Formats: sequence, C-alpha cells, structure tokens
Amino acid sequence: MTGTNLILHEEEHRRITGLGEKLLNEANAQLVALIDRNGQPMAWAGELPDVDRTALASLTAGNVAATEGLARMIGEPTFASLYHEGESGHLHISSVGTVGILLVAFDERSSLGLVRLRVRQITPDIEAALDKMLARSEESSADPNASPLEEITDEDIDKLFFDSL
Repeated sequence: MTGTNLILHEEEHRRITGLGEKLLNEANAQLVALIDRNGQPMAWAGELPDVDRTALASLTAGNVAATEGLARMIGEPTFASLYHEGESGHLHISSVGTVGILLVAFDERSSLGLVRLRVRQITPDIEAALDKMLARSEESSADPNASPLEEITDEDIDKLFFDSL
C-alpha cells in the first residue's frame, strides 16, 4: 500500500457501494463489505444482524495480515482468498488491488462456488474504482496545502446542521 492518505470521494463511494449491492444480489449473499488494509470500512451492502461492523472490518483486516504472513512463510507472496466455513454462516475474503479487502458473508442459500465466481467477475470493476480513488488521493497529497475539506461548502455545513430544524 502506498503512503497516501486515502480519500474516498462520494462518487467513488457510490460506485463501490453499487458494485457491492450487485455482488450481494448476484451471489445471494447476506453482506458484502469493502474494507481498507487498515481495517477501516469503506462500503457495505446487506446486513448481518447483531454484528458490529467496525469490529468485523478490523478483524477481517487482521485476518488478512496474519494470513499473508503465513503465505510468506511458505514462499507464497500471498493467498488469493480465504474461506471460513461455519455450520450455517460462511465468510469469503479476498484482496482487491493494493488497498482493498472484499468480505462476503453468506449462508446456505448460496454456495462457495457461486460466491467465488461472482467475486472473480466483479473484482476488476472494484479495482478500477479503487485505482481512481488512489489517483485522486495522490493528487490531493501532491499539494501539501490542499485539504480534503476544501470541497465542503458553507451550504453543505448549513444543510448538515440546520436541515433538521
């Protein structure tokens, strides 16, 4: 991963969320999450009742980091994906580009084969969206005086705080 501070603009967030919703439907999954390598949630589609999203994102990133360490120990640069099988709930985890982790939670209404197929099909689109996000983040980092807050207008702030009045 680059040393760039990641900035997820609304346009990329909508695109990634839309791709997550597409994967959710096509894989018949319960939840699709895109997480950065630091364990920060980026986009979600679907729901797992009574699951803390922040904890799930953090544990997923830790799981990927530990598994990459295992891969290096046996001479592999990385493992393409991880699969955790429970009695009724299952997790498929895969790296997406240099900064993303894709988590798909599913149950007996789907299958590992279907999830793997759909993940493989949609991964290039997610990678393209992440690449665009990285390019925009790097552009913002190139100007040390630039701030991601420059895009926020007084009108945006008024809407945020005063629309509920």
